[in-house]
Amino acid sequence: MARAERSTHKPTTHMGHAMHTFRHSRHFAAQPDAIFAAIAHPERLARWWGPDGFTNRFSSFAFQTGGRWVFDMVGPDGTVYPNESVFQDIVPGQRVVIRHVCQPLFTLSITLTASSSGTELVWEQAFDDAAVAQAVRHIVEPANEQNLDRLSRELA
Repeated sequence: MARAERSTHKPTTHMGHAMHTFRHSRHFAAQPDAIFAAIAHPERLARWWGPDGFTNRFSSFAFQTGGRWVFDMVGPDGTVYPNESVFQDIVPGQRVVIRHVCQPLFTLSITLTASSSGTELVWEQAFDDAAVAQAVRHIVEPANEQNLDRLSRELA
């Protein structure tokens, strides 16, 4: 069973501009390859991606650098949220960088670093527009934590 320690969350600034990056980190007892597998396999990713109560319907998932990921997130009330992303960088067991190419525009970097007791995961979501980041902050901060909670359950 892979236990996870609670995240630390620290809004960060980027190049002296207004805050537009949300950074979360969490330690998992699982090894980096196990966490990477939960990202790389669409059936597993669909189970844990998104905030609590959301489900996912993937229509395209090309897990390779430059590959497209098109999916709908379905909220607890049935609202459908279309999403489209491109995998900008993939290093097995180490890093996945996802560019969200529909609104709101952002880049999500997931970094995995092995430790003696598992893996330190850093989840960094950088919005293109600081005003948009501030407008969605009340959603993004808890949603990112819920994402990591759901990943923890997937790894258990």
